[in-house]
Amino acid sequence: MSAKKTIGIAVTAVAAVAATAVIASLATGFPADLQGPPAASPGTVEAGSGPQPTATDRSATQAAEAFLADWVDDGRVVRRDQGDDTVSEGQAYGLLIAAGVGDKKAFTGIWDWTEANLQRPDGLLAWRWSDGEVVDEEPASDGDLDAARALVIAGKRFDEPRFTDAGVKLAGVIADRMTVETAAGRILLPGTWAAATEPYAYNPSYASPVAFSVLGAATGDPRWAELQAGSAAVTSALLDESPLPPDWAQVHADGTVDAMPGAAGTGQSVRYGYDAARLPIRYAESCVPADQATAARLVSTLARSKELRAETDLGGSPLTSDQHPLALEARAAARAAVGNLPEAADDLRAADELAQEVPSYFGAAWAALAPMMLTTDDLDGCPPLMNGASS
Repeated sequence: MSAKKTIGIAVTAVAAVAATAVIASLATGFPADLQGPPAASPGTVEAGSGPQPTATDRSATQAAEAFLADWVDDGRVVRRDQGDDTVSEGQAYGLLIAAGVGDKKAFTGIWDWTEANLQRPDGLLAWRWSDGEVVDEEPASDGDLDAARALVIAGKRFDEPRFTDAGVKLAGVIADRMTVETAAGRILLPGTWAAATEPYAYNPSYASPVAFSVLGAATGDPRWAELQAGSAAVTSALLDESPLPPDWAQVHADGTVDAMPGAAGTGQSVRYGYDAARLPIRYAESCVPADQATAARLVSTLARSKELRAETDLGGSPLTSDQHPLALEARAAARAAVGNLPEAADDLRAADELAQEVPSYFGAAWAALAPMMLTTDDLDGCPPLMNGASS
């Protein structure tokens, strides 16, 4: 999510259940920016403040179907907790979720809306739509990348060439307009604005090894393999500097890296938060062992405290009392990457309960995506919890 994207924060500690039952439950039914960091939405509640509804046990399929039912209106993913606007990231999440559960009708509706309302003349997706029109035309590469991945997967899954063609076309524009070569390798820029000068603004959580692999296979373009290698090198360099990755960083032409307080240094203090917590999930689902090892590097810091906070410094010390499902899902990914399947499953279950107790667009999206990525191969990854789920 770009630094422009506000997030609804879900809270409240939750209990975990036996790991084997949790993993089986999670897998059941799957056929498969230039502003500062996000501000809390009006729905933000501090941990432990006020009564919360009781969450119900549900499978990963149910979490995905709930997202499509609760947050999608006529193909538009609506951020109901943030003024009823729509962002390209949300449309991409909807596409991935619909492709993952094999819902062609939902996928078609989401893509048709996206194509009609967000697609720019160059093929990239405008970032934000509100009150009937695009209000920010700048693309955000995480949304474009996830959308292209979803389109290629859907084209194969639904035997629908128009989806494949759209995904390949979008991938080509991303590679042309939102990547750059550095001494560390080719990297994904957060938006077209970041190509103007070096050091290049960089969001570590935008890199998706599985998306790079899917799009490389679909296009035959060697730049996707270059992105895989360059992103891995930059992420490794950042983790050599601190135990946790930052939400935002910058990459110099010579390949050196710096953690940054927001996009282009315009945000709050350097932190591990709602952006960076996606990184271990994206790396843990990779089919490349070195990427899974990158996710595993976070486990000792994230496992230090039972109750994770939504934002910490890069050493893991809390910067807020708020909690969010994504923090637990990130730890689940790191634990799964080191083979700690029982506690990883516990974290996924707790995250889903947390997402239900205080509903938010972002929490609901990742309550669907994290188990899909970590327990199934329906999005063409190599999920570390899949074998545990089937044993």
